[in-house]
Amino acid sequence: METAKKKNELIAKLRNEILSLQGFRPPSPGGSHTNLGLGPIEKAFPGGVFPTGAIHEFISNLPEESAATTGFMAAVAGRLMKTDGMCAWIGTKRNVFPLGLSAFGAEADRIIFVDLKRDRDLLWALEEALKCDALSVVVGQIKELNLTESRRLQLAVEESRVTGLIHRANPRIATAVAAACRWQIKPVPAKPVGGQLPGVGYATWDVSILKIRNGEPGRWRINWAEDHFEHITETQQVSEGHLLQVG
Repeated sequence: METAKKKNELIAKLRNEILSLQGFRPPSPGGSHTNLGLGPIEKAFPGGVFPTGAIHEFISNLPEESAATTGFMAAVAGRLMKTDGMCAWIGTKRNVFPLGLSAFGAEADRIIFVDLKRDRDLLWALEEALKCDALSVVVGQIKELNLTESRRLQLAVEESRVTGLIHRANPRIATAVAAACRWQIKPVPAKPVGGQLPGVGYATWDVSILKIRNGEPGRWRINWAEDHFEHITETQQVSEGHLLQVG
């Protein structure tokens, strides 16, 4: 029995060391962690904790998916910023209205927008921003990213503990990158709120985690209701006429 106990302890220690090397650090006993309010989605992550101080990759292939991804990332960034955090939003083609981000809890006066012309400059700016521990989160919009480039970004966040949300809109190929997980966000028709016209309501997303280190990929449906995420159950979807299977 004693031998089996020591073996299990060794396996647990090695698992935690591997997770740490991959950029995931579980909260210390008695410590606190950032709860984004993603509900069952957070159970997909190791230890049921959203990985901060890590790179999250978002893939979109269509304009409407890109727009949905931007909204979802803004909501996540807003939760990571809390009440006093700062965000850097970096890209070559800004497709967001800064004041509109406040609808997702990301206040424009706490976001530093960096607009660049060349992808080479964009990658450099992303890396430098991710090294800045004065930031809570960095949102980067870059089309192409290879494994070597992404490893540089991952090394940066492992040191600073800044969280990186990297959006790759319509890449030529979804190459493997050094990221905690790969997300795909798709838009869903909004449920009318307060007698509004059909389709006019809270932002609703079909959220998929396609790949995740030491976690469980899955698919969920959630919306953003005023200032928080709401999980939509399979029963609610059926009652609303949606037939999507939820993980």
